[in-house]
Amino acid sequence: MCIRYLGLVLLIWCPGELHAQSATQSCSAPTLDGGKFSPKRETYANGVYVTYSCDLGRKPAVEGWWARSTCQNGTWSPQPQCILEEACIPPEIPNAKYTESPTGWYEDGQKIRITCDEAYELKNRDATALCTNGSWSSVPVCERSVDACGEPPQVLHAIIVDQRNQELFAADTELQYECEDGYTAEGAGNDKTIVCIAGAWTEGPTCSKAPTPSTGPGGSTEGGAGGEHTASAGSGTQPAGGGSSTSSDSNGRDSRPSFTDIFRCGPYPTIANGAVVKAERMYLKYGCADYHTLVGSDTVVCYSDGTWSQLPVCKEESCVLNPARYRDFKLSGFQRLGEREARHIPCIWDHYYSRVQCINGAITHSQWTLRVKCSRGVTAGPTTKTKF
Repeated sequence: MCIRYLGLVLLIWCPGELHAQSATQSCSAPTLDGGKFSPKRETYANGVYVTYSCDLGRKPAVEGWWARSTCQNGTWSPQPQCILEEACIPPEIPNAKYTESPTGWYEDGQKIRITCDEAYELKNRDATALCTNGSWSSVPVCERSVDACGEPPQVLHAIIVDQRNQELFAADTELQYECEDGYTAEGAGNDKTIVCIAGAWTEGPTCSKAPTPSTGPGGSTEGGAGGEHTASAGSGTQPAGGGSSTSSDSNGRDSRPSFTDIFRCGPYPTIANGAVVKAERMYLKYGCADYHTLVGSDTVVCYSDGTWSQLPVCKEESCVLNPARYRDFKLSGFQRLGEREARHIPCIWDHYYSRVQCINGAITHSQWTLRVKCSRGVTAGPTTKTKF
């Protein structure tokens, strides 16, 4: 009888053991060109790792002079590789993404273009990184966008539907509130949706206790328990025709002008060297003409008192030769110069020219001059410091 039970136990135990063994796979010894690894075996169990280093003139395709690779169900991760010292491993750029190399590394001289995540923007509009002799030069930075919004405002007796676990929200993001049972939305046109505009959230709803109808004769639905008045005509509202109020409403909230539809503010405001590039119900977006940089927020909103938010400014780029400004040069149109870039520009007088250079974001005649002047007899040697 004992032997019969023992056989039954073995039949139950063995299939489970066989299943556990087949669930994971071991790894063969990795192939490593230009390096050596340890420990050396023919096969490695799942979860076992090897360390490796590379020969002179090569380096691992990960950070550091030595690396580790782990057997994960029959595959080495990351795959052991020894690359040339002049090559680059993938850069770490927070809040950004870029096209990954199929080899896991980048050749010397290869360039990548970076795209920032939502709610982030490129610092100084620099979007590329260059692999130079084993390291990345001028790695872009993704910083918080000026139009991004932080945590949405908390509304009493309400939750946000489909709450996202994130710290920043991109411009134009919409979030919707849901009042708790027994509460209804009031204020802001009973709109339960808030929108991220120009770095701030639009006004959210107010979730108030739903009134209980009176059952007595002549009862009124305006009064609460004990005859307390819960709603009064015109309380906390703006007068018709605009005019901002800075008083507080019955709930003690600040009643300063909130965002409203742009048609309430009349014609779109204009800015020099710029124009409206996008018009939505709640905001305008502006862009600048060529060779101009937008300063300030590109998003303009309309307030409930009929006024526009602060307008951006389109500033002419510093290192740009404008024919209307530099009239002593023979220019067929705008010419942009990169930082420290120098050119020999002909003057309006025949056989004369000037050496123009962009230094620290300004057009200069020499390293120490702030403006350019066309001078007779300019040579490739030192130039005068006469201001333009």
